[in-house]
Amino acid sequence: MTKTLSGPMLAARTPQPRHLMVLLHGYGSDGADLLPIAQYWSNALPDVLFVAPNAPDVCAINPGGYEWFPLRTDRVLSRVEGAEQGRDVIVNFLVDLWAQTGLTPADTILLGFSQGAMMALHAGLSLDAPLAGIVAFSGALIPPPGLLEGLPAKPPVAIAHGDLDGVVDPALSREAVETLTGLGYAVSYHRSPRTAHGISEDMLDFALDFIRARTN
Repeated sequence: MTKTLSGPMLAARTPQPRHLMVLLHGYGSDGADLLPIAQYWSNALPDVLFVAPNAPDVCAINPGGYEWFPLRTDRVLSRVEGAEQGRDVIVNFLVDLWAQTGLTPADTILLGFSQGAMMALHAGLSLDAPLAGIVAFSGALIPPPGLLEGLPAKPPVAIAHGDLDGVVDPALSREAVETLTGLGYAVSYHRSPRTAHGISEDMLDFALDFIRARTN
């Protein structure tokens, strides 16, 4: 059975949205968890339609939340295999949104936190047409097929991570920056001091600057 996504959204403040932002939540959470970001940014980004889908599967350790892929003892293997399995459902969701709204990849920001950041990078970098941008908070790069050999679409990427994160190693974000920069991607990077596994105000400000530059 084909998996589909649904979840909360926040309408643009203008009558006709000119941009789309899709927010992918972390492991065991849900789309509503990231809606405060949309509310925080809505005045600064009045023509953006924010959509925050729930991941397709109920979380194995938190039935009240969802997961993009399950976590096993071997975290590296579970990320690689899980991202591959989850990519199509995100890409299909984006394609449906573009058909419904008349917006395009070039109008779209894909943002994620933690496991959602891994999926934002994995799915967003795999698309044939470049997005307006990808924002990854506290995540890691799981290269989609063909990335290391060179893919034609190279969307700009913003990566931010707290330097005290004990859940997802901040070194994974630094490795992502090095890998993508080496492949010719335009990458902005922010290290948030004294920040654990979360999204700090300075990370939000960093991301907003990146988004504004690509949605004006």
